[in-house]
Amino acid sequence: MNDTDSSRSTRTGPDAGAPQEDPAREATESLFGPGSQFHRFFNDPRWALAVVRATVLEAAHPQIGAALSDNSSFVTHPWRRLRNTLVSLQRMFGADEQTRQREAARLNRLHSRLSGTGAGDQPYDAMDPEVRAWVVATLFESSVTMCRLSGQPLDQITMERLYAEFRAFLAALGDQAGHLPPTLPGFWQYYDRMVAEELQNTDALRIILYRLFEHLPAPPLFAGLPTLWAAGRALAGPVIGTVTVASLPEVFRRRAGLPEVPGAQTLMQSAYMAARLARALPDNWVQTENVVGLLNLSPDSDGPWAETFTTLRARSKRAGALFRLVTPASVQQGAADGSGGAESRRTAREFFTEVLDQTGDGYLDWPDLAAMARELCSRLDLDEPEETRLYDAFAAWWRELQSALDSDGDGRVSEEEYVTAVPSLAGPALIRVAEVLFDVTDADGDQFIDAEEYRALFRRGFGRTIVDADGRYSRSAFVRDFLSFMSGRQRSATYDPLLSDA
Repeated sequence: MNDTDSSRSTRTGPDAGAPQEDPAREATESLFGPGSQFHRFFNDPRWALAVVRATVLEAAHPQIGAALSDNSSFVTHPWRRLRNTLVSLQRMFGADEQTRQREAARLNRLHSRLSGTGAGDQPYDAMDPEVRAWVVATLFESSVTMCRLSGQPLDQITMERLYAEFRAFLAALGDQAGHLPPTLPGFWQYYDRMVAEELQNTDALRIILYRLFEHLPAPPLFAGLPTLWAAGRALAGPVIGTVTVASLPEVFRRRAGLPEVPGAQTLMQSAYMAARLARALPDNWVQTENVVGLLNLSPDSDGPWAETFTTLRARSKRAGALFRLVTPASVQQGAADGSGGAESRRTAREFFTEVLDQTGDGYLDWPDLAAMARELCSRLDLDEPEETRLYDAFAAWWRELQSALDSDGDGRVSEEEYVTAVPSLAGPALIRVAEVLFDVTDADGDQFIDAEEYRALFRRGFGRTIVDADGRYSRSAFVRDFLSFMSGRQRSATYDPLLSDA
């Protein structure tokens, strides 16, 4: 295998004085782009199963599990998390070196903000190179496993090429390549040791397997169809969980005490074979970007998929109506929870759950506001110093909230504390958040948000009622609308998807 850390070669002869090419740079660049093995997998339907499996193995690492439990919004906003992850991987494995460097810098800034002590006094640091190496290792190993389980194991050359690509990905983040073994045989020894000695049955792992899949919130595409979504989830959720557990290394399943469901291995093989057969579908049906983009469409979207969305939604409503005719009333009542409805006002409790509690732990604290800042920075693709300005504004707002609402002094705000003191929510720090968000959205600095800037933040075109006579969104109007939304009383087709979409 060609190591991506090859040293610079020397040349002799007549053209020795000519500009030299760096073999290491050439080797690294050749591992990215459309011709890479990663790109062939990226639009492979089997990779959906591989990514879920890799996520579970990541969550089983004590540090990663603690970081996920403390900071991640993957339970309440899994579709948003999926979309951002896929966009990041596309940037990192794309052909453009400048885009890759910019995304690597963004990821490093994000990871540098994730450190602390989780449950059981477990310290975690997302910049720990060993932890980052394990994340990359799970993606590589799960990609290899998906091929094996679907009856198409990778040959040695392809496997080595894929491993070199993932090591180059780790190096692009600035980590020393040595944190993953330089050879494939060395990797398997490293992987077996991690599985046998380091992985644990963490809280985050149990949440993913036994809560996330069976309580997965509807993506925007199905947000208005709670009965239909709940029915599909009731069938698919346990299947996904069972398939994922069955695909994990047996030695870890035994150590973690994960259940052995009768027929699970057969079900797992069937799932991977079905995903393999799905590769025969038309290319635009299985392209990851198209599928995720469709799932994230909102009811009032005006993008290129709007017509498709309208058609699918109409058919889904008819299917939902038919399902309701044959579904017991108790099931329908349970499915209606969290449907969003068409009402324009909501209670403070609803706003707390739907918007403020980003991590879904029942409390408002800094990780919730950090998750908001992280999503807004991702949408706007901010660089320094704008990213830090927005994080700082949210941090100041958290200090204001904590001072005003944390009546029992436990360092977080409960739902009851929020509901009791909600009239005092919109203080100076929240106004500052609105102003900074306007500034970083107003890319050209003309003190108005134009159509392009608006779409970057809200992922939709201008609404009819928000623009002035010149078709622009003013600072005062933006701040007013943002504060009105964050007061928690009024639903907003514009601002709700910004922070409350799953």
